[in-house]
Amino acid sequence: MQHIRIGTRNSALALWQANHIGHLLEKAGFSYELMAISTKGDQVLDRSLSKIGSKGVFTEELEIMLRQGEIDIAQHSAKDLPSLLPEDLELIAYTEREAAHDVVLSLDPSLHLQTDKKLKIGTSSTRRRAFLQHFYPQHEAVEMRGNLQTRLEKLKLGTCDAMLLAYAGVHRMDMSAYITQHLAISEFVPAVGQGSVAIQCAVNLNPSLKEQIRAACNHVDTEKCLLAERSLLFQLEGGCSVPVYGHAILHENSLHLTGGVLSLNGQQKIEFTQIGTHPQILGEHLARDLVNSGARKILQAIRAELNP
Repeated sequence: MQHIRIGTRNSALALWQANHIGHLLEKAGFSYELMAISTKGDQVLDRSLSKIGSKGVFTEELEIMLRQGEIDIAQHSAKDLPSLLPEDLELIAYTEREAAHDVVLSLDPSLHLQTDKKLKIGTSSTRRRAFLQHFYPQHEAVEMRGNLQTRLEKLKLGTCDAMLLAYAGVHRMDMSAYITQHLAISEFVPAVGQGSVAIQCAVNLNPSLKEQIRAACNHVDTEKCLLAERSLLFQLEGGCSVPVYGHAILHENSLHLTGGVLSLNGQQKIEFTQIGTHPQILGEHLARDLVNSGARKILQAIRAELNP
């Protein structure tokens, strides 16, 4: 029985995801162990992600471990991966995607964003903050960093009235009882990769082992969608700290990719949908439409505002 060392962040959600990968590997005849670490993004909680100064705030340390041979694979929330990956590392699998939409969590079961009452909404995402400004400008977004358990405690302490989070993480952490509203994907379009777990390894990992891991863990339909989304992200040089968003679904063998760029104040929004069959080309075509409509100007303004 071959033994696989899985690198992971040490948050409860990351450990859940790593064990999920491990169980998939066990079904294929592997044994596994977790190598859990704290990343820069976990340690620096007094600044927003955009202010930390690194595109791989949740991935860099695990990538070093891959290069040094301390782990065989690393698992990441696919939405945390930067658009450009190091040449000596590669993504070999994407797990089946959980429902990808965002949700509102509150201690008040009747709370909805449509209320005229001004609410404090906790989020660490520039995308969610921008969408909130666009659709519900009556509310105030407040910075909310930390793992899900930490954020829930902040909510209970009254730091905010509600929080915006990805349904996938909330569901995996058994916090669905606090959901007061499910946000439509057509309105709050998800971050690229949201809901799926990506597996990364060194390019020089044994090819046969790579293929076995991929066969055990990869979900082909999810992979097609995420390749299209990540192609869009790559063309726009986006990442988890910039509100570039994209979500693809597979319908009757065609990929439907919706993506866009939104200014931080929510006032400028460029969004298109493209349909195609080749994931990378679809992402490139959608990015071209966005750029031709002024997306780069919005992104330049965002980066200047986030990093003056």
